[in-house]
Amino acid sequence: MKEKDEISVNVQSEWVTIPITKQDNQLTIEEYLKEKWHLPKKTLHLFRMNKSIKINGETLSWNYVLQEGDKADLHLYSPEEHTIKPYPLQLEILYEDPHVLIINKPQGLDTHPSSPEDTKTLLNAAAYYFSKQGLYTKPRHVHRLDRDTSGAILFTKHRIASSVFDQLLAQRKIKRSYVALAHGLFARKQGTISEPIGKDRHHSTRRRVSKSGQAAVTHFQVLTQNKSKNETLVSLMLESGRTHQIRVHLSFIGHPLIGDTLYGGRKQSGQQQALHAFKLAFWHPFTDEHICITAKTNQAPLIPYNQYF
Repeated sequence: MKEKDEISVNVQSEWVTIPITKQDNQLTIEEYLKEKWHLPKKTLHLFRMNKSIKINGETLSWNYVLQEGDKADLHLYSPEEHTIKPYPLQLEILYEDPHVLIINKPQGLDTHPSSPEDTKTLLNAAAYYFSKQGLYTKPRHVHRLDRDTSGAILFTKHRIASSVFDQLLAQRKIKRSYVALAHGLFARKQGTISEPIGKDRHHSTRRRVSKSGQAAVTHFQVLTQNKSKNETLVSLMLESGRTHQIRVHLSFIGHPLIGDTLYGGRKQSGQQQALHAFKLAFWHPFTDEHICITAKTNQAPLIPYNQYF
């Protein structure tokens, strides 16, 4: 088994010490921040002005060439001003470390506010959780889930984590898997839906398959089918993250989600859309560990199928 370099973290001191690896060797400090941690210009400027990086305990010129075995001290946890009003809500924490927080989002809760008056969202709840932990940085969600979609959602705890995980998502290195209950019986046990998705000109919140839309790819695999109810339980994995992607793609192939009335589904006993994000997987950029998190659901139609998680 590969031994990992130790990464020491002391949130109280607001600094993280990260060893310079073989991959970082011969990079300048500036290249290290840009290429390894993908810092945007604004954050780079703040790091330069605030002397937020030290090498082997010293503040050096950003032209300094890093050597394998050096130690980089990064100032990550300085308090950030933000306008996210804390919302006290009991959260189901699936995974947490000094850099990220993964929460099992309940159905019927927005990921983030849609207006300044909207303060009862998962983002607001994460802000409350951060403050209770003595962490006064701004919570940032790396991806989103629809209000009526439950499941695993990833938040970052500081600016560098946000920059790096945004890049991982863009590079499709964060694997997201879902389970859904759909109308009808699928003709194929597995397949790929590769259809571009754009806005619906006739409906402000709807999306639709459109030749002029953005590329979107959804892979699916049938888990089980209920012929008497004319329903299929299907697992799905996204290669892209378009708004309403799964809902649009399943509706397009004639199998809308149960409960998803916006895209042709029908409600059953008041059930909202039967869609749950049950898995998140990625290589952790700070610890070089493979993280695979699963989230069980309490959505009524999916209760009998938790054994698939």
